[in-house]
Amino acid sequence: MTTYTPGWFALSALTLALSPTVWAQQSQDQANAQAQNELEKIIVTGVPQRRTVMASSVSVSSISAQQISVATPRTTAEAFRLLPGVRSESTGGEGNANIAVRGLPVAAGGAKFLQLQEDGLPILQFGDIAFGNADIFMRLDNTVQSIESIRGGSASTAASNAPGGIINFISKTGESESGSIATTLGLDYDEFRTDFEFGTYLSDTVRFHIGGFMRQGEGPRDTGYTGNKGGQVKANLTKEFESGYVRVYLKHLDDRSTGYLPMPMYANGDSLPGFDALSDTPHSVLFTQTQGLGANNEVRRGDMRDGMHPQVDSVGVEASFELSNDWKIENRFRVAKVKGTFNAPFPAEVGSAQSIAESIAGEGATLKYANGASAGSQFSDDNLMRIHTFDVEMQDFGSLVNDIKLTKQLGDTALTFGYFASEQAIEMSWLWNSYLLELKGQNAALLDVFAADGTAFSDNGLYAYGTPAWGNCCQRNYNTDYSTRAPYLAVSSQVGDLTVDASVRYDSGEASGTYAGAVVSQRDVNADGEISKPEEQVAGIDLANPSLVDYDWHYTSYSLGANYQLSPTQAVFGRFSEGARANADRLLFGKVNADGSVAKEDAIDEVTQLEFGLKQRLENGSVFATAFYAQTEEQNFEATSQRFFDREYEAHGIELEGVYFVGSFDFRGSLTWTDAEIAKDALSPEVVGNTPRRQADFIYSLMARYNMAQGAVGLSLLGSTGAYAQDNNALKFDGYTQVNAFASYDMSDDLSLSLNVNNLFNAVGITEAEEGIIPDSGIIRARTINGRTTSITVKYQF
Repeated sequence: MTTYTPGWFALSALTLALSPTVWAQQSQDQANAQAQNELEKIIVTGVPQRRTVMASSVSVSSISAQQISVATPRTTAEAFRLLPGVRSESTGGEGNANIAVRGLPVAAGGAKFLQLQEDGLPILQFGDIAFGNADIFMRLDNTVQSIESIRGGSASTAASNAPGGIINFISKTGESESGSIATTLGLDYDEFRTDFEFGTYLSDTVRFHIGGFMRQGEGPRDTGYTGNKGGQVKANLTKEFESGYVRVYLKHLDDRSTGYLPMPMYANGDSLPGFDALSDTPHSVLFTQTQGLGANNEVRRGDMRDGMHPQVDSVGVEASFELSNDWKIENRFRVAKVKGTFNAPFPAEVGSAQSIAESIAGEGATLKYANGASAGSQFSDDNLMRIHTFDVEMQDFGSLVNDIKLTKQLGDTALTFGYFASEQAIEMSWLWNSYLLELKGQNAALLDVFAADGTAFSDNGLYAYGTPAWGNCCQRNYNTDYSTRAPYLAVSSQVGDLTVDASVRYDSGEASGTYAGAVVSQRDVNADGEISKPEEQVAGIDLANPSLVDYDWHYTSYSLGANYQLSPTQAVFGRFSEGARANADRLLFGKVNADGSVAKEDAIDEVTQLEFGLKQRLENGSVFATAFYAQTEEQNFEATSQRFFDREYEAHGIELEGVYFVGSFDFRGSLTWTDAEIAKDALSPEVVGNTPRRQADFIYSLMARYNMAQGAVGLSLLGSTGAYAQDNNALKFDGYTQVNAFASYDMSDDLSLSLNVNNLFNAVGITEAEEGIIPDSGIIRARTINGRTTSITVKYQF
């Protein structure tokens, strides 16, 4: 496996930067102006009062749509990797990423301590809903003006359930009076996508913006069918007044995308014969339908081709007005109708074909192809996959959110009073079944298993309705509602070169509803008049005996920070914060008492953070350095391992972010060093002192762009040093560097052509694995970044 180090690329870029011919391309004054603008950007996310980056005591970054295009992300979560301090494991496809900030853990998945927002309001109130992660319900397209992130403890009082940070998509609002239409074609993978956006003024005081995308194709991995299909439309209308504005937002998202789960490969990252870890997947055109019982125990079919299928319709209103006597009022409101599906094959076991067959049908069991070109013939390969279909119906994830705040200006001091309220539904059903699939990357066939006497123990590859290998854990129904209320107070004062701010937030909430687990019965599912072996034990949902959910929670968050500007080019800041996060659906199966109550220590997880930073303006750029410390509690449940977590973590480290302009070159980069350990563990004390799984010592993002008279070229490097697969620290992944390349050419003032290559050198980058030690076969189940994909885009701007 070839490894590429970031140092080699940085040296090459520096050599180009020093070329005297480059310096002539752009004046030094313009480079200085660009550097100046980086520190004079106004922060709008997660702050009670807007300030410049230089004058603020929070860790904030903003990346523009243009900068994102240089990095050539294929998914929304991949774009998050450009943000300093953000660890985004973007190997799940268009959603289902694991996202963490500055050493805060990802014990089970999702974005537990981080909130994903669109225009200042959360996508979902909880970022780690099992199989309903917040990033599934958002898409990056050309309607996005920039992505802004707040990292660290200041987010504790800026949003509920977000002690680690906030990532906010900020939409275009028509101020630029322009538009574009772009068509992207995959050159070495099947993808066709068209993006459009347009905004302008309708009158002197009314403007609008509308845009979105449509796409269709197989995607970056070989599924054998159209796995990505759908699109999004977003629009907003702004009415300006002398003292403020009112804006209305609309969004419609209906998009299917393949969900990639761990897949078989060797522990060193090498591919198995017949299964390419960079381009294959257990998805197969011969395995598109699932059969079993539905949410109401009716006979139903699921479609693997649905993958992650979010359906969102939302309406939002934003208003901001300057009032008399130095008062200002801001209000944001959104109501969202949200539903969808998650359907993907999970290799619950990859191993000896004979051993797996005998675990189902007894000694002497045999296997035959259930479908495909070899249907009915004997299966003789050494290994196969036991597949559990992660088949989830999300009937209702709708929400109602409002955030209102009043600010009083008292000279150089601003006092903000706010109140946040949200209602979040979590209504979904897990409808999992068990299949046998050959270990093959393209068009894998299903397998039937037979006892030694010839009795069939499976029907067309399905050997169990449910997941008996996991104790039939995963026929489940959730029907719950979560109410959150949070008054907050913030004070910010500037005295000369010193800015001091303090904030406090009181979160309280209620969870109500029911949940139900599995019940097993005999049933003729396929209605053929006979009871087959799988039909003798059919797992459904025990709707007659639901369990109660009836608990509340509350916690107080506070944050105190100060920024001192030592000179016009240098500032230092510090911050101490105490925050928390309420737990939701992951508590229900195992942590809820018979009366519906939950212990206080299980209902919330607290986070304590300390950070000190330096901001330095250079002649042609800027550098930020932040030292941080975090202590985190973690209560969680992981479906794939059937494990609960009850532990504490400690982490400290340094985050570096820099921007530098040289002539026609601009360089951007970030590097985060984290030293983390498991400080306490109530359930597995043997892991205390170990490094949390998937926590690398270093993560980094480097980007270089050269701007020419009629276009630009650029490289971006995204990487990580080695990390442990599990908390036992027995299996460690190699580090990796993913190199992306970008080039654009302006054929006219309005028409451009661009070429994007993602993972240029076909690097293998493992982000997670189910195994904690290497099995005798050497085969693990892991997720790696996709192999090289190349696309071309034609864009017309008007």
